Amino acid sequence: MAVADGERETETELRKKEMTPWEQHSAVISIPRFDYNAPSSLLQHSHSGFLITCPIKREKSATKEAISLFAKYIQCFNSCNSEETIASKRRKLSEENVDGECVNGEEREEATASSCDANDVAGDVEEGPSSPVKVDTYGDTGPLLKLVKLTKSGLLLFIFAKNICPNVVEIVSKIVRSVESGSSGSLLWCNRIFPIQATCSLNEKELREVVSKLVLQFLKDNQELVRPIKFAIGYNRRGIETELNIPKEAPNALDLLDRNKCFAIVASAVKDIVSDSVVDLKSPELSVLIELLPLSGVPKGSLVVAVSVLPRNVVSAKPKLCIKALVSDTKTKGEKP
Repeated sequence: MAVADGERETETELRKKEMTPWEQHSAVISIPRFDYNAPSSLLQHSHSGFLITCPIKREKSATKEAISLFAKYIQCFNSCNSEETIASKRRKLSEENVDGECVNGEEREEATASSCDANDVAGDVEEGPSSPVKVDTYGDTGPLLKLVKLTKSGLLLFIFAKNICPNVVEIVSKIVRSVESGSSGSLLWCNRIFPIQATCSLNEKELREVVSKLVLQFLKDNQELVRPIKFAIGYNRRGIETELNIPKEAPNALDLLDRNKCFAIVASAVKDIVSDSVVDLKSPELSVLIELLPLSGVPKGSLVVAVSVLPRNVVSAKPKLCIKALVSDTKTKGEKP
């Protein structure tokens, strides 16, 4: 009997070796469904999340790789990320006994707070009974990450619910450090992961407000920066302007599709917050990256951008300002420019 079991194990191992990367992922991770309500939510609310570039026609493999990757670096989900679930947890704790005695209010709050850190971010998680990240695989309600359908190939968009704002920059920073050190192994399909701190409609007022808010937060988190602060701006439209028929009611959106116009508005917002800042395209300490999101299922002419203000450790300035690559040669991996 032991021989038969050994033979079955050997056959399983051989089968796994013969599997394509897609089949290997599929054996352990289910592909998530698109959240078709997400595009309309992006038009109405700001969201944080991740925009991932990958080889064309390898989106499914990259999706599975991304889910596995996020499971290592996003530790708290659902019960740790909304006021409603925290309140529910507190109510539950108040009804339970600890060593035969009911915990008091102070102990309940401490127990709840300790279950999730302030940023909902962790390094490599230790072994445990459940996955530390949840994606909407089977239409579950309230998933941590939602997969959004896009009109462009070679791109994946994951967003958090509007009331969930983890430190996405720190998450990507840890992934970049892990890849550079070799501790996480090499990635096959996720070429770059852009951490989305906020989203907004492509108009001057909203874009200026979002950039100003994120720059202020960046300065608060990085008070040791030497003045004058060097900054740079990156804007990726991915050819969207060639496919749109902008309605007459939204001429401002058409204006901001012009790269120079967008740069001027973002630079002005940075200068308003940091008056002695200077542009430095070679070695910026502060990088403002704007990504136009090719959302599917939105009214024609509706434009949404993802915005982040990033430190130098997650960006590359050559040959152009962009997020650091997670694979050795993105060109050979079929990444769409």
